[in-house]
Amino acid sequence: MVDIKQLLKYNDEVRHRYFECLTKLGWTGFVEDKGASWGSMRNILIHTLGATDYWLDFLKGENVHADKEFEDYATFDDVKRYMKHVEKRMQNYLGSLSAKGLQKEYSVENDAGEKVKITVEDVLVHVFEEEVHHRGELIALLWQMDVRPPLMGWKEL
Repeated sequence: MVDIKQLLKYNDEVRHRYFECLTKLGWTGFVEDKGASWGSMRNILIHTLGATDYWLDFLKGENVHADKEFEDYATFDDVKRYMKHVEKRMQNYLGSLSAKGLQKEYSVENDAGEKVKITVEDVLVHVFEEEVHHRGELIALLWQMDVRPPLMGWKEL
């Protein structure tokens, strides 16, 4: 069985590969509206980081997630700083999380307006799934540009 902590660490590694690939497009290619879910590749990447930031606030009972517009990330360095900030928050959270803590339950309202019970592990799997979903968008956009996406196989597959 895969440990969610290992899965999220893997996600960080792959995110870095994609970020490096996206920087090679130049700033214009990175911020150009491609008609995707969040417009540009920058916006897709920032959205996934923002989702992780949001869910960390939820799990930690905080309200410190970045409250910026996509356009506030005006350079690759701005994006990289935010990426490192979110990754550090996640690493710190996971470092303090016990196996029992993964099973802590919350009652929330889902997107369909239904009350559901979720665990910390459910939230972390959702965070992983959210990024994988949007990474698929990035892959499709890169293919459309005749750019080969970085390798991302689990355990170097």
